[in-house]
Order: sequence, then C-alpha cells, then structure tokens
Amino acid sequence: MTSTEFKLERNVELSPETKQVAETELRETPERVREALERLRELLKENKDLYFGDDDELLTIFLRPCKWYPESALALMRRVAEFKRDNASLLDGLVPEHEKESFLEHKVVNVMKGRDHKGRRVLIVSVGGTWDPKKVTADSLFRLFYLIHVAAMLEPESQVRGTVVLMDFHNMGWAQTMGLTPAFSKRLLTFIQDAMPLRLKEVHFVKQPMIFNVVWNMFKPFIREKLKTRIFFHGSKMASLHKHLAPSHLPADYGGELPTLDYSGAEWYPVINEILPHIQNWNSYGFAKKA
Repeated sequence: MTSTEFKLERNVELSPETKQVAETELRETPERVREALERLRELLKENKDLYFGDDDELLTIFLRPCKWYPESALALMRRVAEFKRDNASLLDGLVPEHEKESFLEHKVVNVMKGRDHKGRRVLIVSVGGTWDPKKVTADSLFRLFYLIHVAAMLEPESQVRGTVVLMDFHNMGWAQTMGLTPAFSKRLLTFIQDAMPLRLKEVHFVKQPMIFNVVWNMFKPFIREKLKTRIFFHGSKMASLHKHLAPSHLPADYGGELPTLDYSGAEWYPVINEILPHIQNWNSYGFAKKA
C-alpha cells in the first residue's frame, strides 16, 4: 500500500462533473464567485469583532456551503467563532499531535481512501466494542472529528460534493453507551448543525444493538429538522445502506465490493499533520482578541 493513497486533495481544480454540481446546487458561476469574495471581504472589514483570514481559499470554505451568499457566509463565520469560544477548553491550540495516540493506537475514526459513488468523502466512526472510552474519551473523539473536518474543508471536491458519516455500533455495550455523554451529544450536534463549514449530506447508523436506543434518546432532542431528514438507520441490513451508498464504493465490512478495511486513522495522521500551518491559522480565527 503506497502512502499516496492517503492524501488531501487540496488546491485541485474541480472536475467538470463537480463544476456542474456546483453551478446547479450552489449557484456557482465565475461572476458570482468574484462578487461574493469581494463582498465577504468588505463585510469582514465592517465586522471588526471577527478575526478571519481573507484569502480566496479560506473565504471559499465559508461561501460554498452557503451557496455563495456573502451575508450567510459571514453568519456562519460568526457561529464558528461562537462555537470556538464556547468550547475553548477542548479546541484552543488543538493540533494533531495532541491526539496522536488516539489516531495511531485506536481504530475509532477512519476516512475511506476513495470517495463514494457521488464523489463524497466518507468518515467512518467506530464506537462499538472496539472503542474503549477510558483510552479515547468522548472529548478526544470529538477532537478527532474536529481535526478531520479542518482537513476535509480544504478539499474543493468535498466542499461541493459534501461528506457522509457512517457510525458503526458493532458490539456496542454499556461502556460505550456511558462513554457517549449528553455533553458530547450536544457539542457534536451543535457543531454539525451550526459551526461546520462543510455540506453533511447523510449520516448512516449501522450494526446498532438495542442498547443504542439509550444513545439515540440522548441525541434526539438536539437534532433539528434538516439533519433529521439526513439520518438513516440500517441495523445489520446492509442492503438498506446500499440504497444510499453503492456497494461498488464500499468495503466488505459493509457488504461492499471493495476489500475489507486494512487501514485506519493511523494512516491519515501524517496527512493531517502535513497541514499544520492551516490548522494553526484556523486556531487563530474567531472573535478578535481584545487589546
């Protein structure tokens, strides 16, 4: 297995098909892009309590999920600033090295090497029997998720096509159920719904046992209508999952035609570590520091 299979597709021009998706779904045209970038720069100058970079790459990260509406992008920036402020104890100065052990030693979070049949990145979160909450706490789990999103948002294809999360609860027991605390649930869902500048297209729950209902009842109060329509439950029925994710692009672990997963977050750790300058910049963004 060559290391080139694990790479971030940054600074890559959109494929012709993705350009079409961007125009159809996100109103993306050269003229609109130019106008929106210009207007968002002006808005940032006017909103002096916010501190963000103003290069094209960064502004595009906020404008694409907002369909190139500058005012909506600014509102998203403000929500990101609020989330970073409210979760400073977990996120301040966070770099991959802080969660190195979680990435390298524990197979909790993984990203599929290829995209799905719709060109989307697929994040696999394994919080069943293989997850030991004493070694990887719910806080660490969130930090892993957060670091991966900071990397994924740099990919133009992912900005347009969006992402999919597959939550695997195989052999989940009481230890894992108790590990997913109400605080974690609220934080994760606030982040996903308010402060994540990525298009989350679908969330799939697979191999969940009866005990999962305890977790679901904890998550449910925080889930708004838009996200609710994107969550799907499959249990052990992989044919149900395949209605959304084509088996041709899934590993055998989920009834797919690709080989069984033989890689994990460990292989992605160096990829995420490579974008350390971007992560450090991202950490500096938010509300302007008072002099």
